Amino acid sequence: MKSATEIKVAATIGAILFFAGSAHAQRQMEKLGRGLVAVDQGEGKVYVGWRMLGTDPDGIAFNVYRDGTRVNSRPITDSTNFVDHGGGADAVYTVCPVISGSEGRPSAPAEVWKQNYLSVPLQTPSGYRPNDASVGDLDGDGVYDIVLHQAGRGADNARAGRTDPPILEAYKLDGTFLWRINLGRNIREGAHYTQFMVYDFDGDGKAEVACKTADGTVDGEGNVIGDRNADWVNRDGKILDGPEFFTIFEGRTGAALATADYIPPRGDVGGWGGIGGNGRNDTKGNRVDRMLACVAYLDGVRPSVVMCRGYYGRSVLAAWDWREGELTSRWVFDSAKPGLQGYSGQGNHNLSVADVDADGKDEMVYGAMCVDDNGDGLYSTGLRHGDAMHVGDLDPTRPGLEVWSIHENERPIPGYENGFGSALFDAATGEVIWGADRGRDVGRCVAADIDPRHLGAECWGGSGGLRNIKGQAIGSRPRSQNFVVWWDGDLLRETLDRNRIAKWDWEKGSENRVFTAEGCSSNNGSKATPALSADLFGDWREEVVWRTRDRKELRIYTTTIPTTHRFYTLMHDPQYRLSIAWQNVAYNQPPHVGFYLGVGMKTPPRPSIRTPACENGNKQQ
Repeated sequence: MKSATEIKVAATIGAILFFAGSAHAQRQMEKLGRGLVAVDQGEGKVYVGWRMLGTDPDGIAFNVYRDGTRVNSRPITDSTNFVDHGGGADAVYTVCPVISGSEGRPSAPAEVWKQNYLSVPLQTPSGYRPNDASVGDLDGDGVYDIVLHQAGRGADNARAGRTDPPILEAYKLDGTFLWRINLGRNIREGAHYTQFMVYDFDGDGKAEVACKTADGTVDGEGNVIGDRNADWVNRDGKILDGPEFFTIFEGRTGAALATADYIPPRGDVGGWGGIGGNGRNDTKGNRVDRMLACVAYLDGVRPSVVMCRGYYGRSVLAAWDWREGELTSRWVFDSAKPGLQGYSGQGNHNLSVADVDADGKDEMVYGAMCVDDNGDGLYSTGLRHGDAMHVGDLDPTRPGLEVWSIHENERPIPGYENGFGSALFDAATGEVIWGADRGRDVGRCVAADIDPRHLGAECWGGSGGLRNIKGQAIGSRPRSQNFVVWWDGDLLRETLDRNRIAKWDWEKGSENRVFTAEGCSSNNGSKATPALSADLFGDWREEVVWRTRDRKELRIYTTTIPTTHRFYTLMHDPQYRLSIAWQNVAYNQPPHVGFYLGVGMKTPPRPSIRTPACENGNKQQ
């Protein structure tokens, strides 16, 4: 573990570099079209929204066309949406960029939606239900496609019981079915087993899918990985024997491109306990089979995939590169190695990825600890295992990023008796800024700007009601403690829970519902999360993807509330885009950007990214 002096020096250097993004190499990111949407609002009004890209010049303007006729009187410079008062349900819209007075090529045309959601029809297998989703451009057309986890009968690690094989499916936004991967009976169904990453790992403009596989996994073309007939499920329904694999699948077809042994192997199933949670151990798979995963730019230029195992005690993170058709191991971090004991038991039921030290490369915030881009331990806070956390520029008065997290500290353990159950700490150093709930097991937490009277994010979770970013109690808190979403026209974030979006009334201390997805259901029990929330199209605000109660479709809801705030698409902010990649992992958490987005914000920094050469072309949604 690095010394406190080394950490402070690194943080000082990082703070200097944090505001000098041009000093960093450009990250390779996916090309995107304008993501144009048009939604009928009745009485001749049509809401139109589109993307500004992270590669667009600052002075870019836009013209909106209905059926080939421009409908705005002058180029639009103050937003990326427009309400056309002369439209109709049968109109077709396009948008054109205007740069230095010259109009560029039009976007792909967009037909008018009859409602404020896009329906994606599904081919859900009998006995299954749509669960978590992710997105990537699987075929290189500049439009996101959906990879969906179809979940059958599942079981938590702590319980016995045989499960159904997890299934991954891919769909285009028009419902075109692309492929199905059946992970097989030797992969258990549940939140802690099936972590799938969707990202363009090799830079060819088409996303791949990466996940843990086993004997009997069937790829999207019907090919079997390992032994088709092997059955490693024991009488408790758990899989604690047999080979474990890691596979990269082609996004377009679902074909297995490369398979390697999973790192780390189980080893001694009783060797994964420690100080996290209640500090106990087991030999029944409750600790050895806790899996996480993420995508990170470990060299600052190209993405790697990081597959993880364990967090209650021993924690192992294994980084992989998929380059030019070769799958190679980059590094392995193992808290069981001598000198890394302080990292034991510090993991979460989730993780985050961010450039915490501002060196242009990503770190893995693995709960109460952080692993550097080179696979070394950056710091361990000692706060122990927890269920939820939020990483971002939560306090704009401090340089760099912060982490708001909660922890399970209900059982005294020598050296950890007075740990905080909720805490804000510096993302670069692990220094605790303030904390609360000593000796308590806190289960949920949220950080978002919901009160304009206090600069920065507000924090809730644990005792003490709502706190501002300085830790001061400022009143009652929202009942919702799951997700948040940028939905309406201001800079505050709304709460997202079950199939509802609500606005926090900071004067009355209450939530006012502003939207309900009728006929839709949330996922993951009391976690009540959507299939996905992300900035998928339209302007910078977020869409929410829910499954319908009959399990026959996904609905992608978009806001139609005009806003005069203009930002580039959040999907071109590297930290936000990587948040979408890990959102499906274990106890899902909402995404955050790498800059402060809220009341009192400054102009967002231009992302240091590069994309293939069609971002202003016409391969667009």
